[in-house]
Amino acid sequence: MNEPYTAEADEPATAVTQTIPPPAPTDAVTSFVADVVEGPDRGLSYAFDSSRPTSVLVGQGLACDIRLTDRQVSRRHATLDFTDRGLRITDLESTNGTCVGGLRVSEAYLTGGEVLRLGETSIRLVCSLSPATIEISSASSFGRMLGESPEMRRLYPLCARLAQSDVPIVIEGETGTGKEVLAEAMHQGSARAAGRFVVFDCTAVAPSLLESALFGHEKGAFTGALAQRKGVFEQAHGGTLFIDEIGELDAVLQPKLLRAIERGEVQRVGASRWEHVDVRIVAATRRDLDREVQAGRFRDDLFFRLAVGRVELPPLRRRRGDVAVLARHFWRQIAGDARPLPPGLISRLEDYPWPGNVRELQNAIARHVAVGDLPESGAPRPASSSTDAIDRVLSMDLPLPRARAELVEEFERRYVQSALERNDGNVSRAAASAGIALRYFQLLRARRLRRTT
Repeated sequence: MNEPYTAEADEPATAVTQTIPPPAPTDAVTSFVADVVEGPDRGLSYAFDSSRPTSVLVGQGLACDIRLTDRQVSRRHATLDFTDRGLRITDLESTNGTCVGGLRVSEAYLTGGEVLRLGETSIRLVCSLSPATIEISSASSFGRMLGESPEMRRLYPLCARLAQSDVPIVIEGETGTGKEVLAEAMHQGSARAAGRFVVFDCTAVAPSLLESALFGHEKGAFTGALAQRKGVFEQAHGGTLFIDEIGELDAVLQPKLLRAIERGEVQRVGASRWEHVDVRIVAATRRDLDREVQAGRFRDDLFFRLAVGRVELPPLRRRRGDVAVLARHFWRQIAGDARPLPPGLISRLEDYPWPGNVRELQNAIARHVAVGDLPESGAPRPASSSTDAIDRVLSMDLPLPRARAELVEEFERRYVQSALERNDGNVSRAAASAGIALRYFQLLRARRLRRTT
């Protein structure tokens, strides 16, 4: 992939610069108008601004925001989205490419005044600043989704509206951004909150068992089917089904999933009848589904049916100020109020790009609480209940990575036990008090039970 560049409005066709536009004032939003100046759709105009929480999709497809009839334009040709560096255009591996100022690009940053060339179509971008009309929530969280950055507060109103509707939703974002936590928050904010929130991870089931896991099976349907089993669709009846990593779903199952969503009915493996299901679908993926559709790996009609509502969770490195907010929250949650946050820890955390996002930050805080730089931080000496675990691991003479992993596992076991005790054994309340998704809490709990048996 080519390196992204920033094009000046009047630069020669061969010029490449690294000029980054200054950020817009906090009391204004950046607005763009995309005018089609050449091609079959000449005269078409589309306006959008930085208040938009999702990408603008350009192409021939029905799901595109800027929909073109140019046969040289791919169904999903390119996306436009706002970043800290300006408006970014990303080519979605289109057949005929995307050009900015006469130069073919895979990704470029725009300031306004550029002419984009897609197939036989030319689009001129006009930029302006306008008084802020952006809908930014004053809240610092949405359910258990925590964040005070403008990037997150811009999403909260959209999430609230989507939660109150019953449309299918696709949540996109890198690994560890909190897609499952957001999905559960949407379920809790919906009219289905009294129903079940069922999680299905497309990567956690063997391909040969995917259909059975989704739709269920009858007794004797295949070797090992010793009893009738309901699939996750029937389990989630009346509630929400969260399908994680939808982009990994086998192509053979995609039309069957589409039918289940469109008709509200499923057929168990080995059955002759159809079962009615009333399920709200929330799907998530770390993949770029626009690229997957363009490459033919994901069905266009399934994407169109799922992405009625679409939310893009920004990576932690783009959430201004949220590293400190989340670090303080996780520290209070794990270490309690009696143990102060070590001085200088926040600044060290903010200097790191966090490729693993919020999950990596949470794990880093947990490790620091368990085996952190205690002399350097000035934190009080751990209680005897902690020193026995440290002494035990030290006596094992393990390499540092394994020793650290042992201590983190010990901490997780004790934290789960403490959370359950504080909530009278109620797993859902314990997960909520821990600030993590119910499924993740159950995984930690299962690990603790295996270790003690």
